[in-house]
Amino acid sequence: MLKNYLKIAWRNFLKQKVYSFINITGLGVGMACCVLIFVFVRNELSYDSYHEKGDRIYRVIHGSTAPVGEGTGSEPFWVWGNAPVGPALKQDFPEIEKVVQFSGRSDLLLKNGDKVYQEEGVFFMDSTVFDVFSWKLIQGNPKTALIAPFSIVLTESTARKYFGSENPIGKSLVGSESAGRANAGIYTVTGIMPDLPLNSHFRFNALLSMSTFQKSLPDIFTNWGYVDFYTYFLVRKGFDEAAFNKKIAGFIERRKADDNSKYTIAIEPLRDVYLKTTAERQPGETGSLTNIYVFSMIGLFILVIAIINFMNLSTARSLERAKEVGIRKSIGADRGSLIYQFLGESLIIVFMSAFAAVLFIAIALPVMTNLTGKELSIQSFVSWQTVPFFLGIMLIIGILAGSYPALVLSGFDPVKILKGINKSSARGVNLRRGLVVFQFSLSIALIAGTMIVYFQTGHLLDGNLGFDKERMLVLDYNYDETVNGKMETLKAEMEANPGIRSAAFSRSVPGSYFPNAGTGIQGADGEMKWEGQAVFQVGTDFISHYGLELVAGRTYSRDHPSDLKEAIVINEAAARQYGYANPKDIIGKKFDQWGRKGEVIGVVKDFNYISLHQKIEPLTLPLEPNASRYLSLKIKSENLPETLAQVERIWKKLAPQRPFLYSFLDQDFDRQYQSDFRFRKIFTTFSVLAILIACLGLLGLATYTAEQRTKEIGIRKVLGASVVRIVALLSGDFVKLVIIAVLIASPVAWWAMSKWLQGFAYRIEIQWWMFALAGLVVVVIALVTVSFQAIKAALMNPIKTLKSE
Repeated sequence: MLKNYLKIAWRNFLKQKVYSFINITGLGVGMACCVLIFVFVRNELSYDSYHEKGDRIYRVIHGSTAPVGEGTGSEPFWVWGNAPVGPALKQDFPEIEKVVQFSGRSDLLLKNGDKVYQEEGVFFMDSTVFDVFSWKLIQGNPKTALIAPFSIVLTESTARKYFGSENPIGKSLVGSESAGRANAGIYTVTGIMPDLPLNSHFRFNALLSMSTFQKSLPDIFTNWGYVDFYTYFLVRKGFDEAAFNKKIAGFIERRKADDNSKYTIAIEPLRDVYLKTTAERQPGETGSLTNIYVFSMIGLFILVIAIINFMNLSTARSLERAKEVGIRKSIGADRGSLIYQFLGESLIIVFMSAFAAVLFIAIALPVMTNLTGKELSIQSFVSWQTVPFFLGIMLIIGILAGSYPALVLSGFDPVKILKGINKSSARGVNLRRGLVVFQFSLSIALIAGTMIVYFQTGHLLDGNLGFDKERMLVLDYNYDETVNGKMETLKAEMEANPGIRSAAFSRSVPGSYFPNAGTGIQGADGEMKWEGQAVFQVGTDFISHYGLELVAGRTYSRDHPSDLKEAIVINEAAARQYGYANPKDIIGKKFDQWGRKGEVIGVVKDFNYISLHQKIEPLTLPLEPNASRYLSLKIKSENLPETLAQVERIWKKLAPQRPFLYSFLDQDFDRQYQSDFRFRKIFTTFSVLAILIACLGLLGLATYTAEQRTKEIGIRKVLGASVVRIVALLSGDFVKLVIIAVLIASPVAWWAMSKWLQGFAYRIEIQWWMFALAGLVVVVIALVTVSFQAIKAALMNPIKTLKSE
């Protein structure tokens, strides 16, 4: 019997090649997309999961109010904070087993002979790091590797860069930053560790012993107001997070140095760090739980669309087998055997689709890796948990798709069927119409979502940021004192180049690292009011060089030498922070910041010095050129390669000790949105695939409808109907269904994308025409898809179609 069922299934497969191809291809692509998205989501959820004690690792976040989304406060917490909090927590809480801190100072010029690199991802790290995190040493002793001052642990790739195939243990690297810097000196290599897994929320290339930092600047390790550290800790088994949180207020009360301080802390478990944190100033990259939900929904949508195609074509074609069912029942076949037959045929198609999906995955996985920027592997999908799960999904798909023909056709009265009476066809048509509406509702929602994602990400690049970032060449010399000592000479030589419009020095540029400071400014009542702001330490020409708009007062000038110590410029947000709605009212008010005292001389218009995900925060721009790290050059558009070559020659002449490291500000600033553009690419790719799968099913249904109405079309043509009228007749029903889908999908898509846009402080407004355009696109696609088959049917010779069977 089983052999007979398989033979019948194979014959039907060969008889209906087009429909079999559509079913297998559509379902195979749908399964493949779902698996690829699952692999990506699984990778995102795997961050930091390799740490053996990960469920007991927490970190401290610092702030002055409750973290955003967790309390009534509106100010975000920072991961970046002070040093004393770590030892104090260890001392006050016996449930903490180990504390590890590392400093955010992350660049260092390292030399080994003629091999000189400005190494990124270098941290001062506590010696307890290997007790908390599951990072092993290939060479060296993890207990002692980071204890002695001027010890350095390298990753394998970093060690190869400086030492090749030599054994680096015990050898020296020169940290050749300016004398007096905390990281200047000769380091001894005490350990080699594997490169960090890519699913780590922060990564590094080298670790310096924290004792090096302590030896250079011991006072900051007891200063609760000095911000430069990340604090993680390992708790003992049985740790009660809720009970710990209740003790934090008492801990702060005992430890705070200033009774008027609003400082507080909270803790985050390591498992929440990558996807769920709301804290700012992260040591590495973070993901988006919202995006995970979005991609999961897209994967589900695509699979549902593919299943609907399969069900629609299965139900449509099954009615052709009504007479077969009638004959089989009349010669003694029972209903159970017919159900098994139809379900079996459905499952065979599903498993053939699964085989096609495997081929599609093998082809598409490298593309998916490129799209996501992640190292995705199918091995992460294949496990004892996932394989049974997806086998179960395939079984469910087969049963769903085969259930209608199996349960409905097997219940037909053979006498009525053989007489040509079929009362179920209307039910089948309504079911198919409902499924088509649902399918295209999903497709329209995806198209509308894609448009909104495109407009928003375009807004990130094209919006007016309030400063000039075009053709801005930025040279990074990492605070080198020798370079800062030649500041005026460098500026003069650079500006003498006809390809350069202007030059300016600064510690920070838009989109880069910047420190924060507590600043006192005189309020309207004459009293000093203390608040915290971001700090851009700048040279005299920075404000004009970057095209910042002055809304009150004046900017820095070489005609006012006292500006160097007794003047400060702030932005509008900082003026409002101190209670001045009109920026002009703060001009002349006293200020006190980092030992500099004087008057506020100017206010610049708010500009987006950070990502558009965040609102513009208060900013001060003190005149401190000797703290500079960057030289910004505004270059002309003509002959860019020659200008770059000339700039390099000047640099090598005046700063031969530094490598020539440059970048363009627009590219650096836009790199903040890398994850947004990655999201756009993935969203768009899978949305297009969803539409194609839906159209594939629509083509199958249109073909079937045209076949069913062949004689009707012949009669209409004989009676004088034109090709256009016949095409309109065949296409009209499908277009109506698509229009209904537009009405259903639009409010759902509007709600979902409004939620997504809330992740941006500066966002576009969703307009009605976006949904109208999405609907129009789908209507056009549906018309093109259906019309192809409709025109083919309308052009057929009515003599052939009206011949007796």
